[in-house]
Amino acid sequence: MKNLLLNNNTKIPVAGIGTFLLEPDDAQKAVISAVENGYTLIDTANAYMNEKAVGRGIKQSGKSREDLYISTKLWPSVYKDADNAVEQTLKRLDTDYIDLLFLHQPVGDYIGAYKAMERAVENGKVKSLGLSNFSVEQIDEIISKTSIRPSVFQVEAHPYFPQNELKKRYPDILIMAWYPLGHGDKKLINEEIFKKLAEKYKKTCAQIILRWHTQAGNIVIPGSKNPEHIKENINIFDFTLTDDEIAEIARLDKNIRYYNATKEGLEGFLAFAPDFNSQK
Repeated sequence: MKNLLLNNNTKIPVAGIGTFLLEPDDAQKAVISAVENGYTLIDTANAYMNEKAVGRGIKQSGKSREDLYISTKLWPSVYKDADNAVEQTLKRLDTDYIDLLFLHQPVGDYIGAYKAMERAVENGKVKSLGLSNFSVEQIDEIISKTSIRPSVFQVEAHPYFPQNELKKRYPDILIMAWYPLGHGDKKLINEEIFKKLAEKYKKTCAQIILRWHTQAGNIVIPGSKNPEHIKENINIFDFTLTDDEIAEIARLDKNIRYYNATKEGLEGFLAFAPDFNSQK
């Protein structure tokens, strides 16, 4: 598995398994299947309600903790007690440290929560920090008021919305793409360029898009509970798109995103405060 260098001189795998919307049993099985197929990056979150299952999957995979990379996220409802939230997340995952910890949404006391995550880094409980779904203004605010620069942005990114401006503004911060396949949009996946390249390289259109991401320097975390899809999503490193092919894909940029919550909508997230420790 290829690794990318973060701005704090740690490394992150370029591809991993996402567990968004996976029920605990499915998440556990997906992690085991992913590790069997060569994945080393596993992404979860408080709000996915499957951190305990991810931890069990890691244990049952038989892979040593040092050979795996875990990313997870703090939900806004725990920002006010983020120091304790980090401890509880470690317990749910049954691990001594988290490789990459994100703030999940830009609402509530995210500055205070980020500072708590900085303390976790200083105490060896977290290796790298990230921001998920934050605007440029919010990113700049965090950078100006804290000490540790974010290493990764987890944001929507795909050929219709490649996040070029974000990359130009923060060239040292990597993008971890959610909706890497455009939320499964058949129009995107079946664009003529992808069908042409799929035939040329004997791959699926989805594999072509995932390879485009990795060649662009994006980290991808497609989620699936289907063992065949899990295997397929990592089988993208035996071919390389040419510069001309990359340029042709670039022309698909429509500056269109599939999710764009308003601030008012984001504030509603604060009402979502399940008992994360009650996970199965």
